[in-house]
Amino acid sequence: MGIKDDAVEIRAQGWRTLAALHGLIESELERSLQAESKLSVVEYTVLEALSRQDGWHMRMQQLARATALSPSATTRLVNRLEDRGLLTRILCDDDRRGIYTELTPSGSTLLADARPVHDATLERALDEAMAIPELAPLVEALPRLHVRA
Repeated sequence: MGIKDDAVEIRAQGWRTLAALHGLIESELERSLQAESKLSVVEYTVLEALSRQDGWHMRMQQLARATALSPSATTRLVNRLEDRGLLTRILCDDDRRGIYTELTPSGSTLLADARPVHDATLERALDEAMAIPELAPLVEALPRLHVRA
């Protein structure tokens, strides 16, 4: 194996470690959010993304990017959340093809109730990951990864 192959393997190992950390966190969040709030992780992510719009709304394609879903999966998810009364869709005034999504008061209330569950579960999952030697360096690096405004 040459130096270039070693570099590829090192990156691949890093990716596998990152995927393992993500999987551990996501499965813990999924369990807790479903049990306590009847929300999936991706549903929580949508509500949380919409809540950061400060009374504004998001285009469907922005929501798809925020949730890392395909456009069709985003549409199905928005349909489910709209059926539950947690968000609403609004047609864009200046572009009839444009559809916005916006959090409803019920969605805001459910998000407020789910946030402590999410945050406590995330903290617990990260503590568990710190006890796994392969994952500990990634967990330690997380505070340095925030985006500076």
